[in-house]
Amino acid sequence: MKLYVGNLPLNNFSEADLKSLFSSYASVISCRPIFDRETKRFKGFGFVEFSDKDEAEQAIKDLNGKEVGGRKLVVNEARPQEPRPQDGNSRRSFNNGPSRRSY
Repeated sequence: MKLYVGNLPLNNFSEADLKSLFSSYASVISCRPIFDRETKRFKGFGFVEFSDKDEAEQAIKDLNGKEVGGRKLVVNEARPQEPRPQDGNSRRSFNNGPSRRSY
């Protein structure tokens, strides 16, 4: 079971810090903080994967709302990522009706 861990401290937070938060749970498989691809700065959230669903659910109960670095953690079951557009353009275009071209 994979957990989303959000609202983590933005300054000087590392993979080791995320692992430390979950160190008391034996069934942790992986910890992955998420960094911006361009700036390499931590984005304030990450994912922790468990091999044991019961222990993952206990981690949610124990850590959701816990204060870390002055911020209250958000810990819940991770949802699948929504598919990205296939056209290679990550920005959405919005069409608000007919063109306002003058004739």
